[in-house]
Amino acid sequence: MRGLIEAVFARLDARLETDVERPVAIALSGGGDSLALLDLATTWAEARGRRLIVLTVDHGLSPQSGDWTDFAAEAAGRAGAPFRALSWTGDKPLTGLPAAARAARHRLLAQAARQAGAHVILLGHTADDIAEADWMRARGSTLGRLAEWGPSPVWPEGRSLALLRPLLGVSRAALRDHLTTRGLPWIDDPANDDLRFARARARQSLAGTIAPLAGTTPLIPAEMTVDAFGVIRGSRRLGLRDLALAVVCAAGGERPPRGRALASLSDRLAAPGDVVAVLGGARIEATGDDLTVYREAGEFARRPPGLIDGVWDGRFELNPPKGFSVAPAAGVLSRLSDADRARLAALPAGVRPTMPVLIRNESGAPILAGERMGLRALVADRLALAQGRLSQESALARPSDGGTPHEGLSWRGLDTRRAPDGPDREIERRNEPA
Repeated sequence: MRGLIEAVFARLDARLETDVERPVAIALSGGGDSLALLDLATTWAEARGRRLIVLTVDHGLSPQSGDWTDFAAEAAGRAGAPFRALSWTGDKPLTGLPAAARAARHRLLAQAARQAGAHVILLGHTADDIAEADWMRARGSTLGRLAEWGPSPVWPEGRSLALLRPLLGVSRAALRDHLTTRGLPWIDDPANDDLRFARARARQSLAGTIAPLAGTTPLIPAEMTVDAFGVIRGSRRLGLRDLALAVVCAAGGERPPRGRALASLSDRLAAPGDVVAVLGGARIEATGDDLTVYREAGEFARRPPGLIDGVWDGRFELNPPKGFSVAPAAGVLSRLSDADRARLAALPAGVRPTMPVLIRNESGAPILAGERMGLRALVADRLALAQGRLSQESALARPSDGGTPHEGLSWRGLDTRRAPDGPDREIERRNEPA
């Protein structure tokens, strides 16, 4: 048991801060994996001066789910950690239920973790989960690969959040042995044995064959630059993973592109000649050896931008003043002030229509959004975390200000400050009492 504790301490110490007030969130289902993680993380937190907050999601898919939530609450109480029960409400899909439940769980966890001030969510995935996912992918599943450290898969709710899986090198059997030694009970979900689900079939096929995993060689991310308006630049020789991340981050979408469309774009970039393409809401341009990726303005009609959780178009945090709505600059560029048009002139022509503007009561002259409205580009931080450059909690706790890069990302910033009589002052005048 000491070897397991030392291994988990090493993984947590490598990523997390010590002696800070900010909590670490932990996702607890009540199953053996997450319960062992709670027990081990509690020991670590007591030794390192950290607080835990325990989050449990009730998917409402089993008549026993309420009892499982109560069990999780009792486990959190024994650990001395605050507990929040989260519920997936509303209609459930008739097909693709496991994927929908997984997405709902991550969204609820992300929202609760952010509200608690946490930047990291601990998950209890094990070596068994990696083997089962490999088994499922070999039979056509599109499940992504589990990583010890990576971004929340939901966006924008999961921004500035990392998932940490410190048990990936441990087998499920070893965790059960730990719980048995500690005298701690756990829940076995009957769905894990329901062969209608691919996960259950994988577990049955692999039963008794899982061994602890050796360490893996970390991927070396490609170098890219990001400017203050979310434009990504790099080499046209990006690998598939980095190309997909550049596309989804520049576009502000949730899921990186995969499959034939991504492979086709990669093949075009590998061939000689200039390339202009649109994929996943991003515009990709290659000239010579240089690649530029940014939001495609023409996609606004298909995916109208809006404010979700304080984020506009998946790319900018924004807090518009009362009475103002946010819209893309597309179609209103000629109505902007001379000062705003001068600022946009420094951007590539295709980028200008993708910038947010503010409009008072859906009428009046549009105003380019600026710092006084809380405007902050999220693309650089998101790309850095997705590539693995933000490798520790301390970096997540210091998000870039829209003009400073993080760990390995170069920066090409533009001056977004405004003169006293610029558009920000115009907003102040419009909000003043008559």
